[in-house]
Amino acid sequence: MAGSGRRPEHRGPPELFYDEAEARKYSQNSRMIEIQSQMSERAVELLGLPEDRPCFLLDVGCGSGLSGDYISEEGHHWVGMDISSAMLDVAVEREVEGDLILSDMGQGIPFRPGMFDGCVSISAVQWLCNADKKTHSPPKRLYRFFSTLYSALARGSRAVLQLYPENSEQLELITAQAMKAGFTGGMVVDYPNSAKAKKFFLCLFVGMAGALPKALGAECAEGEESQQAKFTNERTRFRNAKGKSVKKSRDWVLEKKERRRRQGKEVRADTRYTGRKRRPRF
Repeated sequence: MAGSGRRPEHRGPPELFYDEAEARKYSQNSRMIEIQSQMSERAVELLGLPEDRPCFLLDVGCGSGLSGDYISEEGHHWVGMDISSAMLDVAVEREVEGDLILSDMGQGIPFRPGMFDGCVSISAVQWLCNADKKTHSPPKRLYRFFSTLYSALARGSRAVLQLYPENSEQLELITAQAMKAGFTGGMVVDYPNSAKAKKFFLCLFVGMAGALPKALGAECAEGEESQQAKFTNERTRFRNAKGKSVKKSRDWVLEKKERRRRQGKEVRADTRYTGRKRRPRF
């Protein structure tokens, strides 16, 4: 199923949070892309996936597929769902490797039980706390989302949902509905003492009670120790610990082309120029 990058199937109401211009602006802003990539990498890390096999993941609120790009680079397969058709159109144009579905997460996760090995979501779940229609009840929509997500995940898997809560009441509402749906787990707050770098990750476990992953920057003091923590985090983004090729290198390009060939896509033949950096034009 993963790997088609085809135009999304429609499920749920055709509500749009982004028009076409805004969707393109969001997906082309280098700063936004950088932040999204960092949060996606952290979310996948918190999933604690096995290193000896590819996994099948769900990306809730996938947008233009930026998170999916990182999932694909790690060798996993994925399906993305989003309520914005404009964002999904951008994902199709970008030829992401996952499958896409137009769907409102507040109406539930439309997949069979035990289908996914894990779930990630970047900056999406907090929108369920808003009542955008008279018929919307935030507690009911949150419970519908979490209960169907719990069903769609394999036993022993995790869901990692990065979110921007407006206040402590939203956090309590979200976590309460998740626990009511059967999840265990809790909130991991990276860099809790930083106004800019602070990030909330709701880590949820299916069918087991696991220890929460350690937060980044939680025990850092000022000065040299905090600088070391920041350096380590930046270095981790570009690490090659699993033997994977550096992004945009010739090996990385060849691996990506080979993956697309296995998916049945039409790919240009490899030449001595494949992956070579082009000279700047004057």
